[in-house]
Amino acid sequence: MRKVAGIGWANTVRFLRDRSSYFFVFAFPILIILFLGVVFGSGFQGTIGVYVAGEGPLAASLVERIDALDDITVKPYDDEDRMVDEVQRGILEGALVVPEGYDETLLSGGVAELGFVSRPDQSAQLIGEAVGEAVTAEATPIRAARFVEQRGAGSFAETLPVARVVSSEVHSVKVEYREAGEPLFEGFERLGQFDLGAAAQLTLFMFLISLAASTDLIKTRQLGVAARMLSTPTRTSTIVAGETLGRYGVALTQGLYIMLGTLLMFRVNWGDPAGAIALVLVFAAVGSGAGMLMGAIFENDQQAGGLGVLFGLVLAAAGGAMVPVEVFPETMQAVAKFTPHYWAIDGFTEMVRRGGSLDDILPNLAILAGFAVLFQVLATWQLHRTLTR
Repeated sequence: MRKVAGIGWANTVRFLRDRSSYFFVFAFPILIILFLGVVFGSGFQGTIGVYVAGEGPLAASLVERIDALDDITVKPYDDEDRMVDEVQRGILEGALVVPEGYDETLLSGGVAELGFVSRPDQSAQLIGEAVGEAVTAEATPIRAARFVEQRGAGSFAETLPVARVVSSEVHSVKVEYREAGEPLFEGFERLGQFDLGAAAQLTLFMFLISLAASTDLIKTRQLGVAARMLSTPTRTSTIVAGETLGRYGVALTQGLYIMLGTLLMFRVNWGDPAGAIALVLVFAAVGSGAGMLMGAIFENDQQAGGLGVLFGLVLAAAGGAMVPVEVFPETMQAVAKFTPHYWAIDGFTEMVRRGGSLDDILPNLAILAGFAVLFQVLATWQLHRTLTR
């Protein structure tokens, strides 16, 4: 055991001396999660800006009705140009301009023209339709109250509250729909802006960085260090275990750092803390074992570097680390189950999107532990075969 710890510590010190790896281990994953959250994370909650040039009860009522729409957040502005500029930059999905004299125009029987600006994409168009429906719903009682006033049956101020109540109770056609079978993206309403890609990027980078560790084992072989250790009363399994321990510490530190960093900076929901930590603990062992297996197979750094990145990206893509598995065809969903990424991401999905706990992901942990043992056994066998060839 002391030999394993000594080899592991030597590998950890070697990693800490390489300052260039700090960026890819700690900074780059956080930046990717930030990028994905900014670009794609706002798709579940649309934000529109509202600029009201003139105050009034009718203008305030219109803004309240729009703010009451589902999945739409209203952000008030006091500068129309800045609001439109933020639509162009993608910060807002749309912008509504309530002109000056809006209340006076409607009270006098005129037609008030609202301005609406949106981006040329599908989500912005849907938000525009929702805002248009809200404007129509707001205009209906106003027209009714004006009609009553013109007929001399009461003043506009007296009849408008009644018209609002009556218009809200008028029966209209309402279309309801439901999806056949299981929902495609069940539990997405639980996700925050940065939640969707966090678990996927965690597994992607932990595995890639672990595969990059294969170069350390290759250098140990090339420099003859492994052969000299094997010539002493040291078994091949001890060498592999020590090399794996060093990389396991790095992978585990990276995983916990990503979880804690995104939790503090982006409020990422990782689900049950015990389950999330357990997944990181086991997946770090999977990645470390895979890295040692590649280090035992390949002959030089160039092979391990190029093919390791390719192998890691292919497994990540097949396992759902780049695109949710739910959009895969049935055949690819079956193939995904042969990758460790699938079981790690599925574990996080169970906790984050379905509210599961540690008990619910025990099968995932068992399968990931099986991957770790398999990679470790194969790495030991291949390294022994290489050194004694």
